[in-house]
Amino acid sequence: MQSDFFQTATKVLTVSELTRSIRGTLETKFGAVWVQGEVSNYKLHPSGHQYFTLKDSRAQIACVIFRNTMAPLRQPLADGAQVQVYGNVSVFEARGQYQLSVQMVQPLGFGVLQAKFEALKRKLEAEGLFDAARKRTLPKFPKRIGIVTSPTGAAIRDMLNVLRRRAPWLQILINPVRVQGSGAAQEIAVAIRELAKPNENFAPVDLIVLTRGGGSMEDLWEFNEEIVARTIADVTVPIVSAIGHEIDFTIADFVADLRAPTPSAAAELIVPDIVDLRRHMDTFARALGR
Repeated sequence: MQSDFFQTATKVLTVSELTRSIRGTLETKFGAVWVQGEVSNYKLHPSGHQYFTLKDSRAQIACVIFRNTMAPLRQPLADGAQVQVYGNVSVFEARGQYQLSVQMVQPLGFGVLQAKFEALKRKLEAEGLFDAARKRTLPKFPKRIGIVTSPTGAAIRDMLNVLRRRAPWLQILINPVRVQGSGAAQEIAVAIRELAKPNENFAPVDLIVLTRGGGSMEDLWEFNEEIVARTIADVTVPIVSAIGHEIDFTIADFVADLRAPTPSAAAELIVPDIVDLRRHMDTFARALGR
């Protein structure tokens, strides 16, 4: 029996070697995960790191939130709290203990998409992408605009109806994209850059409108992707967001130079009404005549 042990173990490992091997296996297999459970043994270390145990009725796992990993929680952690955490499985080699390095915490039942939204919102806000000082001024009398949207959606029909009535002189260039589904965020970002950088195919536009109709958070999610937010911030042409209904908010709304509550409202905000312009011109003409 003893000879069998020697045959299966051809090398004697040090504790460090074995622990490092276990760490590599765990971190490679699991990576980042969502886990839910009850907080216990919560401790805030003087260094700023936070330590606690996440448990359920049958098991537990050690967790750590390293200082500066994420913004302060609205409701600080405490023993007994029911939470969902997102983080990476790792091994603390000095103790031979596996743990979860936490990057995000949310109340149980909060929803993964809402948590991702709040995390990116805090990140971009800290970078200054929402600051009013960096917002570009919209032209009062645009002559040519670009619209990034689905060519078959109700949003573009509503916008075109209002724009034709209010500003029949306006030139409109539509850059068609998918507005939901995997990969749509990349299409939206490319379309914005195409309109913002004129080439041999079309002349410069005075502003860009990013729009789609209403839907669930899942439907609107592509407008919450970081690639869209950073593209809006990077280009030089003013951008108006008109996404969903009045109650819907996306990351794109916070970065854009103007947020319109609906696509139709955007059309009313970006151009003057020709009826009002004619009324003002008649008033000025009569004044000149006097």
